[in-house]
Amino acid sequence: MPKKILVLATRNPGKVREIKASLEGLPVEVKGLDEFPEVPEVEETGKTFFENAFKKAKEIAEATGQMALADDSGIEVDALGGAPGVYSARYAGVHGDDRKNIEKLLKELEGVPPEKRTARFKCVMVVYHPSGKWFSAEGIWEGLISLEPRGDKGFGYDPIFLVPELGKTAAELPLDEKNKLSHRGKALAEVKAKLSSFLEEIE
Repeated sequence: MPKKILVLATRNPGKVREIKASLEGLPVEVKGLDEFPEVPEVEETGKTFFENAFKKAKEIAEATGQMALADDSGIEVDALGGAPGVYSARYAGVHGDDRKNIEKLLKELEGVPPEKRTARFKCVMVVYHPSGKWFSAEGIWEGLISLEPRGDKGFGYDPIFLVPELGKTAAELPLDEKNKLSHRGKALAEVKAKLSSFLEEIE
């Protein structure tokens, strides 16, 4: 089977690298949105991770004429009623300002004891083909919010997401270990498991 192009609905090089590594060995050629500069940003107007992922995958597939994979993910903190949730990337007001987002989250959790700082990363992925066929996958990673940032690997909230069984934050884990445990890794494993039969469907 010749390789099918799979466009990732992201210009984040860290995310492109992670997804490319996870889908190695499948008959797809993974491209980031950087290779399609004419495609505009998709506005995330959904109220759930699924709505945002579906909207992005559909719009990117239609704009590029290629199969697209989009994800929406974020962190849900129980002590904050599930916030920041779908607003994770723009929690402090500016999209993608990791440092400010982390500062805001830690400030809101001031005085909350370690055992009550439970949280989870959630990721929903949608693969959408221009023919209108699609499928979705989901991954969840349970953990705690640390008292201060630690580690310099990863991105987003990784420096304050503590993996209790390892005593490390997500930003202290090597990429291959993080990929096995993470919400995105779990969603990707599900994508990988479903992709081959999906490729046959769209032949």
